[in-house]
Amino acid sequence: MYVCICNGVTDHDIRQAAEAGCKSMAELTMRTGAGSCCGSCVDMATALLEEACVTRSLPLPVLRQAA
Repeated sequence: MYVCICNGVTDHDIRQAAEAGCKSMAELTMRTGAGSCCGSCVDMATALLEEACVTRSLPLPVLRQAA
């Protein structure tokens, strides 16, 4: 889905930026251009970035070996 129509930034682009270490809207704007024109996408882009960062920070469960 397109989040920033002005710069053609998708939700996938935002998730990729988060995986690459992007943690703030300012950094996302520098990396992708999202939010740099009209600004109508800033709320959604911020929410997607925060969601991706939270998901990324959750540790993977450690599986116990079978005895």
